[in-house]
Amino acid sequence: MTDPAATRLICPLTAPTVEQMRSDMLCAAESGADTIEVRLDLLDSIPDDAQLHVLLTDSPVDVIATARASREGGKFPQCDEAARLDLLKRAAKFDSVAFVDVELDVPREDWPAAPEKIILSHHNFVRVPENLHEVIAQMEASEAAVNKIAFAAAGPEDALLAADIICSCKKPTLALAMGEAGVVSRILARKFGAFGTFASLQSGCESAPGQPTLDEMRNLYRWNSQDESTQVFGVIGCPVGHSMSPMIHNTAFDKVGFNGVYVPLLIQPGHENFARFMQGIVERPHLNFRGFSVTIPHKHNALEFVTPENCDELPRTIGAVNTITVDSAGKFRGDNTDYAGAIDALCDKMKIAREDLASRRVALLGAGGASRALAAALSFYGAEVTIYNRTLLRAETLAAEFGCVAKPLNDAVATDAEILINCTAIGMHPNVDDAPVCELSDSLEVVFDTVYNPLETKLLAMAAAKKCLTVSGLDMFVNQAAGQFELWTEIPAPLDVMRKVVLEQLQRK
Repeated sequence: MTDPAATRLICPLTAPTVEQMRSDMLCAAESGADTIEVRLDLLDSIPDDAQLHVLLTDSPVDVIATARASREGGKFPQCDEAARLDLLKRAAKFDSVAFVDVELDVPREDWPAAPEKIILSHHNFVRVPENLHEVIAQMEASEAAVNKIAFAAAGPEDALLAADIICSCKKPTLALAMGEAGVVSRILARKFGAFGTFASLQSGCESAPGQPTLDEMRNLYRWNSQDESTQVFGVIGCPVGHSMSPMIHNTAFDKVGFNGVYVPLLIQPGHENFARFMQGIVERPHLNFRGFSVTIPHKHNALEFVTPENCDELPRTIGAVNTITVDSAGKFRGDNTDYAGAIDALCDKMKIAREDLASRRVALLGAGGASRALAAALSFYGAEVTIYNRTLLRAETLAAEFGCVAKPLNDAVATDAEILINCTAIGMHPNVDDAPVCELSDSLEVVFDTVYNPLETKLLAMAAAKKCLTVSGLDMFVNQAAGQFELWTEIPAPLDVMRKVVLEQLQRK
């Protein structure tokens, strides 16, 4: 296995002209790429020797010359194989070209460079090759210096397979699971000890599905801080591309000097998909996955996987786990920081302890997952909860489970509650002029909106106008992330930093 410090951060250049590709080469080197891949097949025309001189002379970093054949996802026509190999042969003569990428099915006698320059590659944009072990064995037995295999990922468990390949090969190896589901194979390539990984110059310049940008690799996913002992955490859900959690947790790791990295893990709905990935983690303790945030649609799947006996009472009662922790012995534990984040946000603003919620009258708007977690927690601490929902039957079903009262949503304007908590999505961006109620009862003292985008919803503005104490969804969101951070690291969470990250991300969006 390659020394992690030697893992190359490779930027593929996809511009259509030699001049733009040369300009991008300089930008990529300045942005932290230590190797450049020139995708010669993506140029508008086959470059002549003078154009290759412009492109390849005095490169600031090592170059990989690639002219990908159409049979493996490139743009070079199959009928021009001789011209393709000749182009690679001409490129290989330049001193800056450290490697030439050649497909596995190219005969040895047709290789355009000496074996010590050859990256022998195979790509499958549909699935993991059925003959994967045969392909790897053929690469290992060849004279080529580097193995490279890339395949479409069905789920993040295929990224774990890529790690297996890297660890099992004797030669420097680049193994990538393509697509959003396999992005962890790219992010963790340095930890796995790969020969390299690919990161695009900017969004829209990717040469294959699932490539992060150079900026994301270096600044979001802590590329230079990764080593073999780095602990891995991630967010499991579908979708996960919108999640702010990687930015929040990686920034927090940076702040406290914790050797960890947090990654997105796209898992399609269904218990089988969830369990298949988690079983892959169980079978690979050496990869050092130590914790997971779990979001829609997998919170119940997470409870089933860790089993109720490995959870506290409230997560069992709620029937959902949003946090999994893996200890040094490989034991899995489930927690729910959603309810804790919300309850603590409420209690902190009211300057009371959780136990002081006893006998407080609470109006809970909505009957979905967030409402369920809060209904369970508020009832556990003795609050008197009324659940208001557009579909009364859903409210009645939830209320019966936790000893609450159920009423139609329209009745909430006449509530006699002291505390109102909105657990619906009404008022969330872009529908910022909406509110779950048209007016607020005079009995209300505290209004809590679990929506955090926008920061001040119409409901909270209404509450502020009535001089009610207001609690923002931002407080709940930061609290639940901080709870996860502390469960995983046993270090106090840098709350101010985490809150600042969320605010910056919301402003950017």
